[in-house]
Amino acid sequence: MKAAPVPWRERWTGMLTSTIVHALVVIVLGLLLPLEIRRQGRPMLQVELATEPNAPVQRIDLAVEPSPRPDIAMAPELSSAGPHSGLSIESPLEQERREQAPAQTMPGLNLPPGDVLMASAPRGLEGAMQGRQPNARERLAMAGGGTPASEAAVERGLAWLAKHQLPNGSWHFDLTKSDCQGMCRHAGNHHSTTAATGIALLPFLGAGYTHRSGPYQEVVQKGLNYLKSRMLTTPHGGDLRQGTMYSQGIAAIALCEAYGMTNDPHLREAAQAAIDYIVWAQDQQGGGWRYAPGEVGDTTVTGWQLMALKSAQMAYLRVPTNVFPKVSRFLNVVQAEGGARYGYMTPGKEPTTTAIGLLCRMYLGWEMDSSPLRMGVKFLAEHGPSRNDMYFNYYAMQVMHHHGGPDWEPWNEKMRDYLIETQATQGHESGSWYFRNRHTDPGGRLLITAMAVMTLEVYYRYMPLYRPTVLDSPF
Repeated sequence: MKAAPVPWRERWTGMLTSTIVHALVVIVLGLLLPLEIRRQGRPMLQVELATEPNAPVQRIDLAVEPSPRPDIAMAPELSSAGPHSGLSIESPLEQERREQAPAQTMPGLNLPPGDVLMASAPRGLEGAMQGRQPNARERLAMAGGGTPASEAAVERGLAWLAKHQLPNGSWHFDLTKSDCQGMCRHAGNHHSTTAATGIALLPFLGAGYTHRSGPYQEVVQKGLNYLKSRMLTTPHGGDLRQGTMYSQGIAAIALCEAYGMTNDPHLREAAQAAIDYIVWAQDQQGGGWRYAPGEVGDTTVTGWQLMALKSAQMAYLRVPTNVFPKVSRFLNVVQAEGGARYGYMTPGKEPTTTAIGLLCRMYLGWEMDSSPLRMGVKFLAEHGPSRNDMYFNYYAMQVMHHHGGPDWEPWNEKMRDYLIETQATQGHESGSWYFRNRHTDPGGRLLITAMAVMTLEVYYRYMPLYRPTVLDSPF
């Protein structure tokens, strides 16, 4: 039986109502989303419209405005489960905050909420590394505890490092393989050129010198090119280990920082590949890293990998957020005194691993007033700078600087002045440092010099996590 035709007045009323409703939807979307309706090179938000009942659905694509960084894709999320219900748009920063918000709790500890990333989001050059900019470095050094003498020591150290670069852009811990030809004593014996090259590049980057600006552009460019040339492509990312995950972490930090400071597209793929390999190599059960991928972790190797992941976040590279709770899980296993002290692979109280563990906790979001953090900082302050363990000094100086407070100034004065006094001033060794210690002997004079320079760069290499600086002042 044939259906009776719909009266024209009802049909037009339905069409008019539908058109008005959908027009209002588009207007509301237009108010909520400050978007241009452009399709080229933009992510698309798709809206379905029907002009009349039972008519075919028409789809309109709205182009999402790109982020300020051309390599970051905005990923709006439509959700009706948010606190306001309806349309919810999240930036990558907001998504990071939401995903990392749940606190990690530990038995017997009353921690402040938010065992997550400090500031809950990655910070780029405008944040964590902004102190390296030429107009900021001197201000931060003089205001934060540095002196003209400490800055001069940094420059002498960089000159020594530049002199010991090989023609192919690499550095070796064994200085007999460089143009030095044995004129500098206390060469190391570790074989990894990716570790040596990465650790030598970091002080240049820490001073704000990149392959695009500063007096060492060629030095830095050749070093970065060498790291890229030594990367092995695997299904899991870019392998820079040359035998150990130490090398992977150190080389990855150099690539990520150089990319984050310059946004050079020629570095992005290598930096991301190095990070992908670190993510894959994490011990999925224990949460740490050791010499080989998947091994049960130790605190020292884990510290380098976490700093690489943080450097990647600062550069706005892809870092899965689920790696960080796993690192917290590892630290929970090796902690002592409720998180104030740390061991190597089991609970312990050694000074060096404690400094590493506390710095990791800071980057994973422990608040400044967290009781175990305050206890740990007090321990470092009472222990004081070491006269021969630069591995400890390098990490402890960062912890003390980030935390600040009454213990920072005396610690800084002792450490700063000791390094100024002990820098070599004669012959081919001029500008370098060496202290005999079992932790650093394999890296020899090259490793000690790089760590000493970075220790003196602490005032601007990374911005303090918990307190404002002169850069935050409008004056």
